[in-house]
Amino acid sequence: MTQSRPVALRLDGHWVWDFWFARDGDDVHVFYLQAPRSLGDPELRHVNATIGHAVSRDLRRWEVLPDALGPGAPGAFDDLATWTGSVLRQDGAWRMYYSGISRAEDGAVQRIGSAVSSDLVAWRREDLLLEADPRWYDREHWRDPWVEWDAERGRYDMFISATRGGRGIVGHAHSPDGVTWTAGPPLSAPTRHVQLEVPQVVQADGAWRILFCDVFAGSGLHYLSAPRRLGPYPGETRDLLPGSRPRKHYAGKVVEHGGERLLLAWLMEDDDGAFVGELGDPMPLPRF
Repeated sequence: MTQSRPVALRLDGHWVWDFWFARDGDDVHVFYLQAPRSLGDPELRHVNATIGHAVSRDLRRWEVLPDALGPGAPGAFDDLATWTGSVLRQDGAWRMYYSGISRAEDGAVQRIGSAVSSDLVAWRREDLLLEADPRWYDREHWRDPWVEWDAERGRYDMFISATRGGRGIVGHAHSPDGVTWTAGPPLSAPTRHVQLEVPQVVQADGAWRILFCDVFAGSGLHYLSAPRRLGPYPGETRDLLPGSRPRKHYAGKVVEHGGERLLLAWLMEDDDGAFVGELGDPMPLPRF
């Protein structure tokens, strides 16, 4: 199914929200959380989330592909719902890191797992990768893994939406091979935010930034800043889109396309406050 509507990625039968990209040649793949609009109440989407998949060459016209992941097998850490993550290429294959919640705990505890693919379409689950280390983190909030290769250290780093004592922080884990992970102390001081959702690490204007969103504050697009990639990041945060109406743009992601850096976000509410649930147009990346 090809969507011709140039305004956004909108699914007639499903809401779309948090998303992440993988580039394969000229194709830009987007993976996104989705849940049936037939649920009626958008708040029910969280425990009914699956991971959808679409591809585009211009970030405006999207071809919807088969779903990437649904709930895991009964008893698995993700047998209730699959949540936000990231994708990168490792050793000739693609690996998706994602969050999951289980029925056994009524979704109260979040964990991180992975799946692998040779073509970005068919995915095979791997074992649970990582739980929150209680020395540094609350076990209830441990999700949205953003994974990058650190060539200088020869390892992978995972940036995680986490909390400590109920305050939002950036969690961290590292791995030599992308499979075996070790949790470490947080990269940021506690912030004023309840949670730092859907983090992404970018370098801009001579500093490192961790983009995140917070449904309870401002536009939902914010960032932390530090001179080094692994921080430490102070607890002071800044708004990325200060002119945006609160709760309109959410969970922004920066993507390189056509020789420029663009910002995409999903649309949370319309001008009347009704839930939208679709991926918006690319925007020029604001100056930090």
